[in-house]
Amino acid sequence: MRILMALDESPYAEAVTRMIAAQMKTGDAEVRVLHVVEPYPMKLAEAKGTRELPDLDAARAEQRERAKHLLENAATILRSAGFNATWIVQEGDPRTAILDDADAWAADLVVVGSHGGGGLQRWLMGSVSEAVARHAACSVQIVRIRGAR
Repeated sequence: MRILMALDESPYAEAVTRMIAAQMKTGDAEVRVLHVVEPYPMKLAEAKGTRELPDLDAARAEQRERAKHLLENAATILRSAGFNATWIVQEGDPRTAILDDADAWAADLVVVGSHGGGGLQRWLMGSVSEAVARHAACSVQIVRIRGAR
């Protein structure tokens, strides 16, 4: 089984990782851990530079370093549980990147976290987990944290 595990920088990343390590059978399962970074992280770029001269290079480098740390930690947990785990960082819109990677890698299952968000933000941006569940060519599991909203 090929499991694509899409993580962001939230408490859901650990919940997704722990769920796979605890509930999935290792057997011949391959886990690919994916994180998607923004192509133009303006808020971070302004913090690295100024509003007038944002430092996109520094912002992208920091994003990739944080992603690498997040994914290496997840892969280590999964390998300790007996999984064959690799990781990859993509750039772009998370919805599109997750769906494209699932197709290209021929995933049997995509596992994502649910932020449980709603309201205006969800209406404006849409839910990544909802988009993946609606459009993926394979099964999708959405992991929730009990009591989170």
